[in-house]
Amino acid sequence: MENIFYIKLILAVFSVLGLSLVVDHVGPRVAGVLSGYPIGAAISLFFYGLEIGEEFAADSAVYTLAGLVATEFFVYVYYRASAGIDRFPVVLCSLAAISGYFMFAWLIHFLSLNRFFAVLITVSSIFLFARLFRRIENERLQRRVRLTTKILLFRAFFSASLILVVTGAAKLVGERWAGLFSAFPVTLFPLILIVHITYGIRPVHTIIKNFPAGLGSLVVYCLVVSAVYPPLGIYRGTALSFLAATLYLVAYGYLVSVRER
Repeated sequence: MENIFYIKLILAVFSVLGLSLVVDHVGPRVAGVLSGYPIGAAISLFFYGLEIGEEFAADSAVYTLAGLVATEFFVYVYYRASAGIDRFPVVLCSLAAISGYFMFAWLIHFLSLNRFFAVLITVSSIFLFARLFRRIENERLQRRVRLTTKILLFRAFFSASLILVVTGAAKLVGERWAGLFSAFPVTLFPLILIVHITYGIRPVHTIIKNFPAGLGSLVVYCLVVSAVYPPLGIYRGTALSFLAATLYLVAYGYLVSVRER
């Protein structure tokens, strides 16, 4: 169990620090798309399978899919709470967004979902929120703030703590809430907080604008996990799921590049 703790911590640290580098050296637009990549949810689902069982993780992945609607509502509430008010208190935006997330998650946990219905409502919500965010302008960083050790540690360990809480709670709450918890934006949330504090709200809105497009990779990931974890096991199933999610992002990036030529 102690080894599992350190594995969770290391994976969380590297995932959050990787997004940090993207924001500072590539820009918030790309970071927004990559924020939808299955990092936090993949870690949670993997350890559900490792600690509880492949069937539990596969069933949880269906509710993770549906939980992505709550994740989108999280970023929408954060956007509405901060829109038009630069440097709006980060704490208030965070509390509003977290409340929005758990309100939707609470509603979803009453549903009896299958794979088809979960994909249907999640994909529909992606198009809805992409439309709601369409008027947001993509913002380039006008200045780069050097990342300090304090900022890096806060971002990394805040995300790691959330992942540990989510995976630890899974044994107590059952597969539905475990799946919904694993959809919580454990890497996106600290990223938004640090970018808001460091650069102001406009780069955060750029991340939010591009997040629904990248979320398609997480939809693909969860769908594959729900199908292949029981027959293939968590290791081969995770590898195949990541491959599918990565192919989605490659295809999306290609389509964007063609459209912008």
